Amino acid sequence: MEANVQLNNEILIKILQFIEEIQIPVYLSKITQSTFLPGILIKNGALHLDLEQLKYPGDVLHEAGHIAVTEADKRSSLHDNVTLDDPQKEGEEFAVLFWSYAAATHIGIPVEAVFHADGYKGDSQWLITQFKQGNYLGLPLLQWMGLTDSETNNITLPKMKKWLRA
Repeated sequence: MEANVQLNNEILIKILQFIEEIQIPVYLSKITQSTFLPGILIKNGALHLDLEQLKYPGDVLHEAGHIAVTEADKRSSLHDNVTLDDPQKEGEEFAVLFWSYAAATHIGIPVEAVFHADGYKGDSQWLITQFKQGNYLGLPLLQWMGLTDSETNNITLPKMKKWLRA
């Protein structure tokens, strides 16, 4: 299934439609600089995508999560790999992991498209298992950010109130 997920344009279309709906700016352009993920650049709080270089459509959703969990007045300052550039944002990775899982589930794409085997330092399958078993890593941060106030009973996926942090 991994190869099909990797090459599936339908998944990318669903991701881009969702990102547009939640009002994260996306620009299709040629990226000439080196980037953390192939074909994806965060610049001034917007996603810039080079579809010729993009390797995994799910990476777009995860990177959108970094923008989404950033406070609205600070989004425009986001550039490149946001967690490496700002040590204070390293903890937000947990929030982004759950945000990505919730978003993938919400738009109806396989979570394996986001948590693919070539990412997450070899922990993609572990992350998928945790989320599917109701161990929602990052949920307390999203509750604190006001994106969800749902409690989990380890059976159902908590419902997001909104997708962008105020």
